[in-house]
Amino acid sequence: MLYILALLIGVIAGLRAMTAPAAVAWGAYLGWLPVAGTWASFMGHWAAVGIFTVLAIVELVTDQLPSTPSRKVPQQFGARILLGAFSGAVIGETSGATIVCLIAGAIGAVIGTLGGAEARGRLAAVFGKDPPAAFIEDAVAIIGGLLIVAAVA
Repeated sequence: MLYILALLIGVIAGLRAMTAPAAVAWGAYLGWLPVAGTWASFMGHWAAVGIFTVLAIVELVTDQLPSTPSRKVPQQFGARILLGAFSGAVIGETSGATIVCLIAGAIGAVIGTLGGAEARGRLAAVFGKDPPAAFIEDAVAIIGGLLIVAAVA
């Protein structure tokens, strides 16, 4: 079950790169993810919550701009994989399955990046423009990220 949740948080990172670590930071801060005393304990600090939340909001806003680069650009794709792996590893740290969950998070990020780009393209075609598709993607990422972290608790 934990591996599936790590995979799913990776999918969230593929959809919205900064939403996954923001959700994990909030989960650690609220005590849902017991990471105290581990390498990931910094995620439960208010500063980590603030930084990742601000970055997630910035990403949500900038993704609505016409000049936003494709998520398939190597730098964007690589960042999403790293953030998915990191978020998965933090989830895995709660039960000592860090490496397996790191890999699951990275795989999930690949799935989320490629699948999200395809889904967003189809939604944009239905709506005739991109912003409604981006808002749907935002809602799925935020709600999904919080539900995944809550499920670990």
